[in-house]
Amino acid sequence: MSYLIRLLFYARSQWWRLGVGFLGAIIEMVLALAVPMYTRQVVDRLAQPGLNVETASAFLNIVAFTLVVFGLMRSISIFIQVFVAEKAAQEVAYALRNDLYDKLQRQSFAFYDKAATGELMSRLTSDVEMCREAVGFGMSSFLGNGAWLIGVAGYLFYVDWRYTLIALATLPLLFLVAVYYTLKVEPMYAEVQEQRAQLTAVAQENFSGVRVVRAFSREDEEIRRFHVENENLCARVLRTARISSFFQPGMDFFANLGTVLVLWYGGREVIGGTMTLGSVVAFHGSLWMLFWPVRALGYILGVMQRAAASVKRVFELLDEESVTKEKPGAIELPRVAGEVRFENVSFSYADGVPVLKDITFEAKPGEVVAIVGSTGSGKSTLVNLIPRFYDVTAGRITIDGYDIRDVTLASLRRQIGIVMQETFLFSTSIRENIAYGRPDASPAEVEAAARAAAAHKFIMELPEGYDTVVGERGVGLSGGQRQRVAIARALLADPRILILDDSTSSVDLATEREIQEALQRLMQGRTTFIIAQRLSTVQRADKILVLDGGRIVQEGTHAQLVKQGGVYQQILESQILPASFAAS
Repeated sequence: MSYLIRLLFYARSQWWRLGVGFLGAIIEMVLALAVPMYTRQVVDRLAQPGLNVETASAFLNIVAFTLVVFGLMRSISIFIQVFVAEKAAQEVAYALRNDLYDKLQRQSFAFYDKAATGELMSRLTSDVEMCREAVGFGMSSFLGNGAWLIGVAGYLFYVDWRYTLIALATLPLLFLVAVYYTLKVEPMYAEVQEQRAQLTAVAQENFSGVRVVRAFSREDEEIRRFHVENENLCARVLRTARISSFFQPGMDFFANLGTVLVLWYGGREVIGGTMTLGSVVAFHGSLWMLFWPVRALGYILGVMQRAAASVKRVFELLDEESVTKEKPGAIELPRVAGEVRFENVSFSYADGVPVLKDITFEAKPGEVVAIVGSTGSGKSTLVNLIPRFYDVTAGRITIDGYDIRDVTLASLRRQIGIVMQETFLFSTSIRENIAYGRPDASPAEVEAAARAAAAHKFIMELPEGYDTVVGERGVGLSGGQRQRVAIARALLADPRILILDDSTSSVDLATEREIQEALQRLMQGRTTFIIAQRLSTVQRADKILVLDGGRIVQEGTHAQLVKQGGVYQQILESQILPASFAAS
């Protein structure tokens, strides 16, 4: 309930629309009450002894015309209610989707380390849709039916308060059934939404890894995995439906019980001559108008219970604070020379296990710093700290003397070009992929970056050149081609600091030679960090950092470290040299 109340306040800009819908419900109720009121007069008039046929016929004509006009006006009021409610709901859903997407765009890498893509997609789509239904149907129907309940009850008390009390005798039972239903199904709907998200996550993961599935002939296993999750979803939905299927008939039974009491009592009053037949008929018609909103409560509660689980999931995501965020009053980082210093830096992920321990070194402007080490030594983590994908646990990192936590994230990252180990391209043209960091770049600048990354030649061989649209995640290009496009994208941004995370691992030696020659020119005046496994890359570095167990165990040039032996020599023998010989 607290989350539904929060959704109501989130939708406060739409309160006026809900108010218009509420007014429409009141008008509809007043017009609807005309039917039993006229019915009473018609029945009593027709039941009179010595009825004047001409007078009765004229009266019936007037009543019929009046009811037609009232029916038309009622239809208009219903249209207004439905339209403004849907407009309010769509506006709220629109705002929620935008806010959720904005939140997701600004979340830290630590958030995505533990978040499943399918789960996030479920919250952004199906959960937001349930929020829309809660506003468009749930809240508007609650207001409308509340107006009906109060208005019709007031009219019935005006007609005969004793009769009304008898009719309302079953309302406490209806209320108890509704409370039981609410308490029973709330956790069930939450489980259904969680399971639906899990099913989405399984499907999304399978689609993303479809090549791995095919390569290892795991189609049957993936189908069984999906079937298990789908079966769990069906079981939870059916368990919830079983409770719901008892609820609506129960509401109907107690509502009909009230009708039975009215007919029994009214019939005795007519027989005793204390009430006219028209009054009984009119009261019975009005009674259905009273019980209709009560019966509708069952469906409304079902919608709101389903929505409550989704609203909770949406607001939990909106409340998620990014681990990496700007300080209040963070300054713009000016154009830097590229001096990077690590001062006693330590880092741990959420599990608290140290990944980097007491890292201290300096990279001067224009230097090329190679980072080597065995798998899991912390190489990628180290370079990920520079653009603040993660924040240090202890110590600090400075660029030209500025603590990177004191500057805005945008101004920091604008001066850092990154080519990640896992190359990602968007499903758009190659030109737009290269110009992603600089959408205003001219075609000549895009081509220059592609030439520098040794990508121009293969791009021109594609059917539409730079306007060729690549598939999702760069499907249609080889690994080496994707990496060269990614390198061109980073170079076009003209960064002061370059981070190349094993960026030439998927290219052959000839292509690597082309890229290295281009990078040698482009790295002039830029500070470059390279995570590499190939000897040719390491040899050209001005400084090599050797990581082992999250610590810098050796530092120096290639020649210096070869003389020292130790971990560096072991890495050369076990990884770099064999890889080089194998590639050649």
